[in-house]
Amino acid sequence: MTKRGEFLLTSTIIPTLRYRDASAAIEYLQNVLGFEATLVVDGDGDVIEHAQLRHGTGMVMVSSILDNEYQKAADEGRDPTGAGNVYIVIDDPYAHAEKARSFGANIIMEPEEQDYGGAAYTLKDHEGNVWSFGSYNPWE
Repeated sequence: MTKRGEFLLTSTIIPTLRYRDASAAIEYLQNVLGFEATLVVDGDGDVIEHAQLRHGTGMVMVSSILDNEYQKAADEGRDPTGAGNVYIVIDDPYAHAEKARSFGANIIMEPEEQDYGGAAYTLKDHEGNVWSFGSYNPWE
């Protein structure tokens, strides 16, 4: 098990949610639902690039709806809010992507290093659900 402070890694599956007003969402999650913000990465203006909020031994990651290639690919044909994406911590996203590709996966974002740490890639499953796999572990 990996430790970060007093918390132990309990899950490698971490939901990610995007909001039109991520700052208000973070306040709501903290004040109304009892989450604790452990990391908030501000972007330009009112944009939240990335935030991590813990509740007990669970976590969600939150961001603003961003105008980038990931958002465009993930949001194609759907409303970007109310449809969460799943992030799964793995050791080697590059090898994982190649294996997924060998099964015909629809990879919408190739593996690449992320500004906040680790590497990640994203695919859509056969019904259009978005799955991201990355080596960034927010518990560490």
